[in-house]
Amino acid sequence: MILLSACANTTNSIVVEELPATAALVIPTPALKQACTNLNLEPTPGPDALSLFPAVSQKDHIRGNADAAVTIVIYDDFQCTECNYLRLSQLLLETHPKNVRFVYRHFSYTALFDKSEMAARAAEAAADQGKFWEMHDILFEMQAEWVDLTPDAFERWLTTQAGALELDKAQFTTYLNSKGAIEQVKSAAEEAEQIGIPQIPFYLINGQIYQGPTNFEPLSQVISLIALGEQQFTDCPPFTINPEKQYLAKLETEKGELVLLLYPDKAPLAVNSFVFLAQAGWFDNITFHRVLPGFVAQTGDPSGTGQGNPGYIFNNESHPTLNFDRAGLVAMANSGPDTNGSQFFITYAPAPELDGNFTIFGKVLSGMDVLEKLTARNPQPGLSLAPGDKLIRVSIEEN
Repeated sequence: MILLSACANTTNSIVVEELPATAALVIPTPALKQACTNLNLEPTPGPDALSLFPAVSQKDHIRGNADAAVTIVIYDDFQCTECNYLRLSQLLLETHPKNVRFVYRHFSYTALFDKSEMAARAAEAAADQGKFWEMHDILFEMQAEWVDLTPDAFERWLTTQAGALELDKAQFTTYLNSKGAIEQVKSAAEEAEQIGIPQIPFYLINGQIYQGPTNFEPLSQVISLIALGEQQFTDCPPFTINPEKQYLAKLETEKGELVLLLYPDKAPLAVNSFVFLAQAGWFDNITFHRVLPGFVAQTGDPSGTGQGNPGYIFNNESHPTLNFDRAGLVAMANSGPDTNGSQFFITYAPAPELDGNFTIFGKVLSGMDVLEKLTARNPQPGLSLAPGDKLIRVSIEEN
């Protein structure tokens, strides 16, 4: 579905991220279903996919949902101050509690760090009493307190922390200095070297090397997009609407309710897809990921990244009576001609510069005041934003 790197849309245009190249689409006359193409995306490797690296096993230290769509393995050293990923992992676990888990593997870099092996042994000594992650967190949270201590002073510091964790101190100290603990940590470092881990921290996402940015926003996007892959459809939606009927869509949002009148006679492909996705729950509890006051409010991507699609694309549709000449028009977002998916936008004002490039498939009957209340939001690379306002659900009424 994606490469294991992340990017963000840097413009204010109404687009979704670039899609894979597809064959040219021909707008048919009666056979409307032919105007939709399934993307046939290669699935992003899942947590259990084959990998060149050791599979996650019971001997690993694992934190997070066992059934998460995304497993992040990190090879790291507790003494490396530039490798302190603790706050990042906490934020990702808080943001994606169902979709991410972390696996920590020791790679003690003794050439640079004099206490890295002892810190790793301390985590294993705590694990011997069922508190690996508690010691893991203390070592990273309180890193500044111990990185410059002598090894002897560090061992005393560790014993104090073991007491704070209510560990058996004697058992902790015995395990800390045991031959088994020493061999365990050295063996982990040797294994990392043998498989060619080039640096610390080193990230794997679902067994594949991740070389993108390692700050919160891009990693959060990667998790969201991989999780979205489990929701995507493998076929285009069946054509089920009746262009001669009236379709109303009720959008329940955090800020109130909007009612849309859809145009099945003027944009049947777009309306059919919108109705299909709404009835499938695709729009439930997603965000208005881009809100530009005076221009548009955009939503329709469950990943919240502005890069998600439903697994298929369909053709643009134009009608001579429809132009972006007023506020409250509902249209499909795209990444170029005939690449409509699930993302749509509603205009705040006339936008004639959009004419001819986007399919208009409805208008707001009521709720423009609700639209005006949406929190302004314009995702940019490197910019961390608060979550957008929620689109709670979309319900369809056919008359």
